[in-house]
Amino acid sequence: MSAPELVTVTVDGRAVQVPHGTGLVETGLAAGVEIPVFCYEPRLGPPVGACRMCLVEIEGMPKLQAGCTLVAQDGMVVSTAATSKKAAEGQNATLEFILVNHPLDCPVCDKGGECPLQDLTFRYGPGNTRMTFPKRTFDKPIPISPTIALDRERCILCYRCTRFSETVSGDGQLVASNRGAQSLITTFEDEPYRAPFSGNVIELCPVGALTSTQYRFEARPWEIQNVPTVCALCPVGCNISATTREGKVKRIISRNHPEVDEGWLCDKGRFAFSHLRAPDRITEPLRRVRRRGFAPVPWDEALDEAERLLREAGDHIVTALSGSETIEGAYGLARLLRGLGAHTAILPEETSDALDAYRLPLSAIRAAELVVVLGDEPVSERAPVLDLWLRAARRAGAEVVTCGPAGSTLAAPGAAAQVCLDLAAPGNELGERLRAAARAILVWSGPGGQGGAQLAALAGALGFAGREGCGAFYVPAAPNARGVAEAWSAASDDEGSTPDPIKLLVVSGDEAASNPHVRALAERAESVLAVTMFQGLAVGWADLVLPGTSYLERDGTTMNLEGRVQRLRRTVTPPAPDELAWLSQLAGRFGIELSPHPAVLFAELSPRLFGGLPFGEVGERASLRPRSAPAAEHRLEPPALRRPGDGHRLQLLRYRPLFSGAAVERVPELQFQRPAREVELSADDAERRRIGPGDEVTVRSNGTSATLRARIDRRLAPGVVRIADEHAGDLHQLVEVLKR
Repeated sequence: MSAPELVTVTVDGRAVQVPHGTGLVETGLAAGVEIPVFCYEPRLGPPVGACRMCLVEIEGMPKLQAGCTLVAQDGMVVSTAATSKKAAEGQNATLEFILVNHPLDCPVCDKGGECPLQDLTFRYGPGNTRMTFPKRTFDKPIPISPTIALDRERCILCYRCTRFSETVSGDGQLVASNRGAQSLITTFEDEPYRAPFSGNVIELCPVGALTSTQYRFEARPWEIQNVPTVCALCPVGCNISATTREGKVKRIISRNHPEVDEGWLCDKGRFAFSHLRAPDRITEPLRRVRRRGFAPVPWDEALDEAERLLREAGDHIVTALSGSETIEGAYGLARLLRGLGAHTAILPEETSDALDAYRLPLSAIRAAELVVVLGDEPVSERAPVLDLWLRAARRAGAEVVTCGPAGSTLAAPGAAAQVCLDLAAPGNELGERLRAAARAILVWSGPGGQGGAQLAALAGALGFAGREGCGAFYVPAAPNARGVAEAWSAASDDEGSTPDPIKLLVVSGDEAASNPHVRALAERAESVLAVTMFQGLAVGWADLVLPGTSYLERDGTTMNLEGRVQRLRRTVTPPAPDELAWLSQLAGRFGIELSPHPAVLFAELSPRLFGGLPFGEVGERASLRPRSAPAAEHRLEPPALRRPGDGHRLQLLRYRPLFSGAAVERVPELQFQRPAREVELSADDAERRRIGPGDEVTVRSNGTSATLRARIDRRLAPGVVRIADEHAGDLHQLVEVLKR
């Protein structure tokens, strides 16, 4: 690639060379000069020059220009308010106009102390006002959703929020109504702003017009600490800062990692933190007492009971991992249990290190020419920020082909493996285009099985190994699925089959407890030891319950879907000891040396898994490890056969919605985002059964049934119905749908 053409621009007498086409705001920064802005935000697309705060004087132009809308041209001479009286007067007038109706409520405004308007008024604005008339007021706050409050009199009409809704998230729900002085920010038809990324407008707002209902009046900037960490609620691993005050998490804000998340967060990652204070949080060990349910016990007694269960079980132990553990936590548990000869584990999802040969940052998706998405589950449900990268790729001109039950190219549920075989076959049109593209991306989003290995085999067959612009991403269901699987493997080289009988089942995490396979094992096991945060499913059939902790209460590392190792930092002290603390004590009773410190365990793991990467070098913005050498052979396995629908019965496609799980269930503000009790049908199947949108229907199979509302999805393949896991109950693969 040739070097970009450089042009020379003079800003306030300072000459600087920048690539041709660089924005004038960035050019000023390169020259060490600030051009103040409100509406300008590079991530939102082309600038609109709405606020006029960036007015500058350009030599040869008679009028002041909006600097954010200009790009660097060779020989351009720019004067900002620092050196141009004309520009200073323009900025002064702009701020005076913005403040005409802006309330002077900084002492009570949640943005106070973190407010660009406040900062720029002090630096560039007038020292007093000429206006003596009353300021305009509105009813406040207006709840545009349960998570966002709008104070209209503070709005300066920068349109950052509406541009995000229109161009980035693509939901189109936040709009500007009316014109001129009567312009208002509102939701379409005054409906609640129900979109998976709505919370980003809170951070984008340069004033206190859009605020978080959770954080409103909770803290002031001088009372808080922002702890850099990583969100561990989905496999993207977005970089975040947790705002804490008096030992409690008060809010989650983004911490821009340009290769991972570009500063965007989904609402689950932003608002679900309040599950830490759920009323059913388990804070002390519980032991089953006959005829009296459970009784709390001291930690010493709990560890005595855990030791007894482990000794009596011997090697007849099965471990169920959730995929939400840290790498060090999973390794510590594996060191203990595999050291006792218990090698059988229910891992969150099969993973493959063969994908390391096709590793790319998520940001590479935006530069792709062609993206092919395989699998049954929508990317937006498993990894929402990955879906934003796909949207960015479309806006940049890429072709995005989705192959699935609701894709642009329809495929039956479970047919992703067959699609891989088809793409790898010589003469396949789409496959040949993937072979020829310089920047092609493959994405696999559910179901699990051997998806990672299949995707790596397809990437190898298409010749991705020698092309740096081509890559492949496997999207697991669990946040740290691969990290947990590799940590379990690193603890021992021995393998084991499922013991019979199962004398002890160890369940780690609320997510594992909701796994139907784990529930079936719990019915067979003689005893169950559960590590869980809440009074949920596991407590109902456990004999001993030990309190779990959240990702915001842990120190350690996690691995995202890129294969990037990132650092988790403890933001608040958990109400119960960290898992590694009691695991270390329990391991000591069996003569197993296990450190309670994540840094020590990472040092043991790193030479085997991460090339000797030191714990301290993971860093706040973790880098992506280089590609590994491709596997010697690429073998695509034939797909597992699934029973198709027969016209009378339809094939059930279950999926786990983004807004589901133990954390979301305990956050009142997020309940409106949870999936409705709906069954999605194709237009053909609905017409054949005379079912219309919103009709009440009965879905039944094998003696079980569920009553749901019908939703017609014209993208869904005929013969398939889709239901969220939490509403599907015990329905099996083939179902009947009957209008009530």
